[in-house]
Amino acid sequence: MMRYIRYGLLALIALALVTVALANRGVVTLRLLPEGVAGFAGIDPRIDMPLFLVVLIGVALGLLTGFVWEWIREHRQRAEAARMRRALERAEEELGRLRQKPVDKPDDVLALLGEDERRKAG
Repeated sequence: MMRYIRYGLLALIALALVTVALANRGVVTLRLLPEGVAGFAGIDPRIDMPLFLVVLIGVALGLLTGFVWEWIREHRQRAEAARMRRALERAEEELGRLRQKPVDKPDDVLALLGEDERRKAG
C-alpha cells in the first residue's frame, strides 16, 4: 500500500515539474556581473537558458546547500556516536574476557559479602 502512495506522490511531483517547465519555456539571460561592472572589467559572461531550468537549478542548489549544511552541523553528534560505539565494543570485549577467565583467588570483598549472606541465611 505504501508503495502505491509513494508512486502516486512521485507522479504528482513529476506532473507539477512538467507543468512548470511547459509554462516557463521562455529564454532568459543570466549574467555573472552587472552591465556596468562587466563593461569596466572588459568581460561579460552570460548564458541564455529557459526560465524553468533556472528555477529547477536554483531549487536543486538550495537543497544541496541544505543537505551539506546539515551534514556539517551534525558532525559532532556522529563523532560522539562513533566514540560511544567503540567504547561499548571495548567494554563488551573486556566483559567476554572476564567471563572466560578462571577465578584463581576469590575477591576478598565478595568473600566477605558471601559470609555475611551465609550468616543471615543460617
